Order: sequence, then structure tokens, then C-alpha cells
Amino acid sequence: MPETRETYAVEIAGVKRQLPLFEVAPGLRIAVLNILGDTELADACGKELGKRLQGIEYDVLVTAEAKSIPLICSVARETGKEYVVLRKTYKLYMGETIEAETLSITTGKPQGLHLDEKDRVIVRGRKVALVDDVISTGSTLKGMRKVMELAGAEVVAEAAIFTEGDPEDWTHIIALGHLPLFRDA
Repeated sequence: MPETRETYAVEIAGVKRQLPLFEVAPGLRIAVLNILGDTELADACGKELGKRLQGIEYDVLVTAEAKSIPLICSVARETGKEYVVLRKTYKLYMGETIEAETLSITTGKPQGLHLDEKDRVIVRGRKVALVDDVISTGSTLKGMRKVMELAGAEVVAEAAIFTEGDPEDWTHIIALGHLPLFRDA
């Protein structure tokens, strides 16, 4: 990271990190959480989210690739639940997929979310908990909900490490923390 990049300090699940700030639109910056390769943070957050999901009746954890994969692996270890990863790119081995489109704040362009044949069987008729690293605009969450609806699954919980933006938008999310948006004055 360049020495001049501004950061935002967080402490989450007992772990401290400096999140770099990146401009995602003119005059708007966000603190970017990237848990890929950060085993300590992924495991701490997975354990804490697993605890917060206790008492909710669900069968399967579901996330979208890629940054949330280490998180969902950790939550699955903590809870003993199986998990499914929705892919952003279709691969031939996936067979007949169910797909929804989403618009990520970090990419700024539409992306697909694909549920492959194998995983359709796992979620059909079951209760699922959606898990993400950061919920900012809710687009990925909306896409995951749509795929689960089309697959015949029931979404009973939604969880994330952080929500972002207006906290009132995310009162239904099981979150470990909240990130502000950084607007130029």
C-alpha cells in the first residue's frame, strides 16, 4: 500500500486492522476490507458470526465469491453447517445454473451470481443464512436472495462482518460492525 494512502482504523472480533480508503465515485471513498489471506481476521470474524447465528434455525450457509470465501469457511467450521458459494463467472462444469445479476460498489459494473447444479440440490427446500464480508449497497445481498428464491430455498438470516452507509438500512443484518462512508467536504 502506498505510504500516502489514508486508512480507517477498526477493531472487529478482537482484531485490529487499518482499512485503506479507496474512491469509488467522485467525492466518495470507502474503507476496503479484504480478508483474503488474513487468516487471523477471517477466523475471528467467522467464530463471532457463528456465535451470533446460534438460535437461528437454518441448514446451509451461502455466500458470493470471492472475498467472503475464507469467512464462510470459518463460519461453517464454527457452526458445523455446510456452505455454498455463488460464483460470479459461469464455468462449464457448473451445468445448468440459476443466475441473478448484481452491481458491486467496488467494481461499478454488473456481475452475475451463479448457483451450480450440485449446489441447487443442497439448498432446495432448505433454510439458508446469507453471509457477506461487507454489505454496502445491498446489491449482492439482493442477488443472493433472488438466486435462493429461484432455487426454492428460504432465506432466514443475513450476516456480515460490516455494514456500510446508513446504519438504519441494515438493522435486520447480523453484523459485527459498521463502516461509515467518507465524503469529500
